[in-house]
Amino acid sequence: MATVAAEAGLLNAAADVGLVVVSGLCVLCSYRAIRGPTVPDRVVALDTIATNVVAIAVLFALKTGRGLFVTVSLVLAIIGFLSTVIVAKFVTEGDIIERRE
Repeated sequence: MATVAAEAGLLNAAADVGLVVVSGLCVLCSYRAIRGPTVPDRVVALDTIATNVVAIAVLFALKTGRGLFVTVSLVLAIIGFLSTVIVAKFVTEGDIIERRE
């Protein structure tokens, strides 16, 4: 019984440390997204922020024991991927939806 409580405490502490680290990384990526010298730097920073938000949702799911946050993290990952693809296409081609003439 004591080992189960110790393992739960260790998992909780690791999730807390992970949340602090990933939150700090979000702040650093926000700086790059705002001050980035080029547009691709900003796109990569926003993609990294989206990935970090997914990591925060998964760590919060581990900490609270609620599986709903894992589902939320999957939806956030899909939205982050699609937005990155759309912004990359806009940056490279200047248009998202091709017009036929």
